[in-house]
Amino acid sequence: MADPTQRDSLGVVDAQDLYPHPGPGVLAQMGDGGHETVTHVVDEPTGLRAIIAIHSTVLGPALGGLRWFRYPTEQAALTDVLRLSQGMTLKNAAAGLSLGGGKAVIVDDGSITDRKAALEAFGGGVERLGGAYITAEDVGTTVADLVVVSNTTSHVAGLDEAHGGSGDPSPLTARGIVASMRAAASRLWGSDSLEGRTVAIQGVGKVGSNLARLLAGAGASLIVSDRSEDAVASVVGATGANVVGPNEILSVPCDILAPCAMGAVLDETTILSLHCRAVVGSANNQLATEQDATRLAEAGILYVPDFVANAGGVINIAVERQAGGYSRSDAERAVDAIGARVGLVLDTAGAGSTVDAAKALAGDRLHAARPR
Repeated sequence: MADPTQRDSLGVVDAQDLYPHPGPGVLAQMGDGGHETVTHVVDEPTGLRAIIAIHSTVLGPALGGLRWFRYPTEQAALTDVLRLSQGMTLKNAAAGLSLGGGKAVIVDDGSITDRKAALEAFGGGVERLGGAYITAEDVGTTVADLVVVSNTTSHVAGLDEAHGGSGDPSPLTARGIVASMRAAASRLWGSDSLEGRTVAIQGVGKVGSNLARLLAGAGASLIVSDRSEDAVASVVGATGANVVGPNEILSVPCDILAPCAMGAVLDETTILSLHCRAVVGSANNQLATEQDATRLAEAGILYVPDFVANAGGVINIAVERQAGGYSRSDAERAVDAIGARVGLVLDTAGAGSTVDAAKALAGDRLHAARPR
């Protein structure tokens, strides 16, 4: 029997080998979430520590972005990648795509000595999975990073046009958020117009900044916040948005709150401080717990589930992979259809949890695809 402590030439080890005594950790969390595979990619020369979580391949290969983030602990990284990969299954299923759900994180603990080499080592780990996981862009990574990853694996989506892809999917993700906001506005105010509506955007990174520009073009009034002063200054210069501090953005009076930064920002405490009619944003896993969807409904706040609203990027990637090649107009039409999907979720939910309704939509597709 092979020594479980020995890594192969690609530095790939199973999660249960990295955690010799997982207890309630890796295996328990995988079981609770229904994950198929968790793999660690380790490369000592570059200091790379990465985790790839494949939640489901029932509908197709697991698609999900690569997040590069400074986690406080490796356990925090594991918890994040498990939640994110599960969310990708729901997102891809609810969007009607023939793709499963996965995610990868690079644990930036300050030990990485060469970003390019680390990305290439990560690509080797992706390649070892044989196409079960397709990586893409996410928080902390760029299209240029994906090009580097593609040096060692073909299982990459969202490359730039020069390398056979469609480029940064962030504008399409933002477009889908606008379509979702229009569906919410129609339900709340009888019109899908966003003109004169006040939208507060938490986080003006790649998606949030594109969203701000689209909303300004639609006549909305903007309030923005981000920990990056440069990002805020750029959006203010382009849109004339008002600015509040990161600790204020969740409680400012507005019509629509758009969380577009990290997840778990809506919990039993922050929900009490909200002064909005709807929450529609691009951040993954915005709710700290599933019960928070019920809390929002009880507070009279319409919540559009993140995994429905923020599917524009993965829809764009699905169009990129279609037979005959990528068509921007096809991608835009498919992303605009998110609005109708949001309407279906709201109709199904009624006065109840919109998250439950959206999960039922995704669950029906997954159930139908499973072997009998």
